[in-house]
Amino acid sequence: MNKYKLLVLNTAIFAVGSFGAKIFSLLLNNLYTKHISPADLYTKTMLETLVLFLLPVFTFSLTEAVIRFGLDKDYDKKQVFTTAGTFMLCGLLLMLPVVPLLHFVPILKPITGYSLLLFIYICTSAMRALCSQFVRARGMVKLFAADGIFATMTLFIFNVVFISNLGLGVKGFMLSVILSDLLSSVFLFLIAGLNRYVSKAAFSSSLGKEMMRFTMPLIPTAVMWTFTGFSDQIFIGNMHSDRVFLGEDAAGIYSAATKIPNLLSMLSTIFFQAWNMSAITENNSADRDRFYERVYSAYEAVLFLGSAGIILFLKPISAILINYDTFPEYRTAYLYTPLLIAASVFTCLNLFLAGIYTATKHTKNAFLTILVIVGVNIVLNTSLIPYWGIQGAAFATFLSYLLCYCIRMIDARFYVPFRFSMLKTSANTMLILLMCVPVIFEFKCCALWEILLTASVVFLNYKALFDTAKKLIKK
Repeated sequence: MNKYKLLVLNTAIFAVGSFGAKIFSLLLNNLYTKHISPADLYTKTMLETLVLFLLPVFTFSLTEAVIRFGLDKDYDKKQVFTTAGTFMLCGLLLMLPVVPLLHFVPILKPITGYSLLLFIYICTSAMRALCSQFVRARGMVKLFAADGIFATMTLFIFNVVFISNLGLGVKGFMLSVILSDLLSSVFLFLIAGLNRYVSKAAFSSSLGKEMMRFTMPLIPTAVMWTFTGFSDQIFIGNMHSDRVFLGEDAAGIYSAATKIPNLLSMLSTIFFQAWNMSAITENNSADRDRFYERVYSAYEAVLFLGSAGIILFLKPISAILINYDTFPEYRTAYLYTPLLIAASVFTCLNLFLAGIYTATKHTKNAFLTILVIVGVNIVLNTSLIPYWGIQGAAFATFLSYLLCYCIRMIDARFYVPFRFSMLKTSANTMLILLMCVPVIFEFKCCALWEILLTASVVFLNYKALFDTAKKLIKK
């Protein structure tokens, strides 16, 4: 099967397995906003973010190495799984005395009382990530997709039981994730027969060192990427201003607003799971650059079309995903979403470019680019939030991710020099930003304006999708 059809097939499999799961996951936001106050939602988001901080640090981001080395035919899969699992277990044991100390960090005061659950949460997340990435590295994409459905269904059921029925709030959420990840790990371990890949004799210290050299730049990259994504809420939750609405409630509303762009991230994640595999396996192919060019063109078109569609139907989507009945404060969350949707486009494009660093083993470049962005994001947040409040944080996020995209597009193409249209990307970006204006400033009768701009985005991007489809049919 040629590389294009394999990419499409894998994307289709991930889509079938992930679409329903992602929809259920998004609908959970309705449940959270109904039963969890904005201040507690901020605590929930802080705990989730801490997991994203601590997981790569104490597992050494080895799940990234599992997919990179597991797909490479030059490495033994049993050695990859056993070695990565052993290193990760050691890292998690090192984390045990660290988690209780987090309570002494002033800005982490809301997580008081969650230490044990946080530690277990990280352990089960690490276990599931190891098993699922190894299954994907073995090419078992159907099982990987089936597990996505299974994990989200169990997460949905546990959330309904613990939050809706028992009223456990944030603790109920954490218990739900822990049990869902645990069941998912057991499911994958049994169905994929992963016990056959665990052996004391298969442990390789030399492979472990090589994997660690690969992942070392990824650890601070993951930490800083997480910080960039969550720093907005930290600033909103801890800054004070006489001019604008800030504090923990404001941070909770912002957290709710960030869930709507996940619709776009959902499309990207489905594609990226398949693309990451193709990028690695096709890294040494003769027409690699042309392959990247065609895939990028279609991918960019889908992202801008998707973002325009979400902004066009933002109000009804917001009404579905955010529940206003119990806490009416959430009703304004959609006002902060358009810029976050625009930022999400460039987050997704940045992931595509990060795939180049992974495939070519230049992971340190991912670290260096995000290092610049963290500094820029901090400066923008401290400058804009005191004057523009939540909207300032959204704008800071957009500018940060746009800058990251510009840097990576220049840098990554030194390793894979594929062609792209800067003019088209700029025009798409301008159209999306113009679509943000009527929502942010609550223009009356703005539907016609949004429809015309969406039509312009469609006109600008349909050819890239049409040409790609034609090439697939010919091949």
